[in-house]
Amino acid sequence: MYTKVKTESEIADMRESGRMLASVLSLLKDKTRAGQTTKEAADLAAKELKALGGGRPAFLDYKGFPDVLCVSLNDEIVHGIPSRRELKSGDLVSYDFGVDFKGMITDAALTMIVGQNDDPNVKRLLTGTEQALYAGIDTLKDGVRVGDLSAAVEAVLKKHSLGIVRELVGHGVGHKIHEEPNLPNYGTAGTGPVLKSGMTLAIEPMTMLGQEDIGLYDDGWTVVTADHSLSAHFEHTVLITPGGAEILTRP
Repeated sequence: MYTKVKTESEIADMRESGRMLASVLSLLKDKTRAGQTTKEAADLAAKELKALGGGRPAFLDYKGFPDVLCVSLNDEIVHGIPSRRELKSGDLVSYDFGVDFKGMITDAALTMIVGQNDDPNVKRLLTGTEQALYAGIDTLKDGVRVGDLSAAVEAVLKKHSLGIVRELVGHGVGHKIHEEPNLPNYGTAGTGPVLKSGMTLAIEPMTMLGQEDIGLYDDGWTVVTADHSLSAHFEHTVLITPGGAEILTRP
């Protein structure tokens, strides 16, 4: 399904969905500490969303995913399943969350350091990946092509000498978690489908410090770097406007 131009009513519901999602991610970021389990983080996300009222966790039972939150550690790129694993100081943890409000879905993610980690390569990984997200968002306006966004993301990732996860991409979002078009984090400007004002997209650079090969854990969900190098993931849901973009999941 190609991500269609949303109505004003649908956009209003996505703004509310994004507001709740941003609140949950902000709380997770504030409460993250060494010794916390990844399941405790997921339970906190579920409790906070329920307290906000009206929103449903979009990932729970999506294609069989068993929890409300994806929690990925260190070399895990995306789709980590919450468990009794404890966070340790210096770990990288990625939180990926989705909210369904009145049938309209938003999707966002962030990667952060647990406690302290002074490794300059970790700083390069986090800074470069987040900067690439905003570089992609900055290209958006009515009439740009997917390749314009993809090329802007890729340029920043190359500047920071980061590996790009090529098998996983950003995507349209709204009525479903994944809508067309796919949004690769590499590409050629001036190519690909045309993006229109009123479309909503989940832009999400996924990167690694090492080689670009990936693997999959036996759980069938958790995607990891093949060489076990550290990984990062940042994501926002955005609304394309005539002259730019509105970030719906900004705190």
